[in-house]
Amino acid sequence: MRWIGLDIGDKTIGVAVSDPLFISAQGVTTIERIGIKKDTSKVLDYVREYEADTVVCGLPLMLNGTDSPQTEKVREFVTRLENKARSMGFKLNFVFQDERFTTKIAENAMIDAGMRREKRKEIIDRQAAVIILQSYMDANRPR
Repeated sequence: MRWIGLDIGDKTIGVAVSDPLFISAQGVTTIERIGIKKDTSKVLDYVREYEADTVVCGLPLMLNGTDSPQTEKVREFVTRLENKARSMGFKLNFVFQDERFTTKIAENAMIDAGMRREKRKEIIDRQAAVIILQSYMDANRPR
């Protein structure tokens, strides 16, 4: 089994996957948001492809740790994703991971690597998903 990491935004969803030993996270793709039904189906396609049993969802909290309007949007998306997964027979564990600063960390790493702005825009959400998933794995790696 593997874990899937999601950076859920209004326009895109960054997707990352763990390796089978839960040592490292790799970016998979960025899903362009179309509508809730198609978006959740696409995420579940990746869950199926990678035989994931856990979905780690980035939670965009305010700097003081409280919920923001975006936090509620993410929670709503995850609830819809959970319901669809359950109705399709998936047995998944859904968890939230604080995602404060993940996009900035990802962007800084790409800038440090000399990546051009156009390329950064293409993969920023996927890289943020990697950071979200890696952070969760580092704190919760199976023994």
